[in-house]
Amino acid sequence: MKVRVTDLINKSNKTAFSFEILPPLKGNDIQKVYKIIDKLVEFDPQYINITTHHSEYIYKEMPDGTILKTNIRKRPGTVAVAAAIQNKYNTVAIPHLICKGFTRAETEYALIDLNFLGVYNLLLLRGDANKLQPDQMKGDGNNYATDLQKQVNDFNTGISEDGTVFEKFETPFSYGMACYPEKHEEAPNIESDIRYMKMKQDNGAEYFVTQMFFDNSKYFSFVDRCRAEGITVPIIPGVKPIVLKNQLNVLPKIFRSDIPEELASELRKCKTDPEAREIGIEWGIKQCKELMQHGVPSIHFYSLMASESIRRIAKEVY
Repeated sequence: MKVRVTDLINKSNKTAFSFEILPPLKGNDIQKVYKIIDKLVEFDPQYINITTHHSEYIYKEMPDGTILKTNIRKRPGTVAVAAAIQNKYNTVAIPHLICKGFTRAETEYALIDLNFLGVYNLLLLRGDANKLQPDQMKGDGNNYATDLQKQVNDFNTGISEDGTVFEKFETPFSYGMACYPEKHEEAPNIESDIRYMKMKQDNGAEYFVTQMFFDNSKYFSFVDRCRAEGITVPIIPGVKPIVLKNQLNVLPKIFRSDIPEELASELRKCKTDPEAREIGIEWGIKQCKELMQHGVPSIHFYSLMASESIRRIAKEVY
């Protein structure tokens, strides 16, 4: 489907709707993915993102308190899931490509397969190395998202990962990249983050999707700073509804996203997860309405464990 995300955003007469899904664990079929999408397809998603994962080690706590590595969880390839979604729903599918845990050769095979299957939009990410075991750290992989960006750019111009030239007929892939309104955890400061964003834009990134945030003022301030530094491409806000009580403490720890005191205070009153989910929905509606009033190009929802919450939010705002 040869349509760019920026084209979809620009042609829409309202804030575009999109969401992200996680490929199911081994043993599940594509119907599990379809059930999630079927909940949300009525809101006319302009594109659907599919996350990419390396193999995942599972740890089990033993009765004596020790931790045992028991097996490896695997998921179906993002390439296959993206092609299945795009063909069934006639909606642009955007697979994630990540650096960590994949060699450059494996990345090129993914590009070859995606091009063959007609999936031409990507989201390029570094990926989380913290969950990788030493044997999963591929020495010949891309280290940073900018390295991955260069590999995709080279592929688009007919240069293979080993430097050889191949015959190409057109430039297949367009892509977006990630950004962090509250600063990437490894960045020394927000200015450094924005400088790298500008470099990614200048090297071909057509849009950015933010890490989840709960305080719109931080997003608005971040966008203003980006514009002042010459970043002109769309900066799409990423929204995740809170669905569990413990996310009050877990999400800031994992994603470095501050939770405003107004929201935190309401979550602290919750005695059950269903109560927390209702608070998360109310906040999500309020957050999205304010973003839309400010004319954001699109709202991207992180749907892990939250597809029903997203459906209820979207029903109120779309």
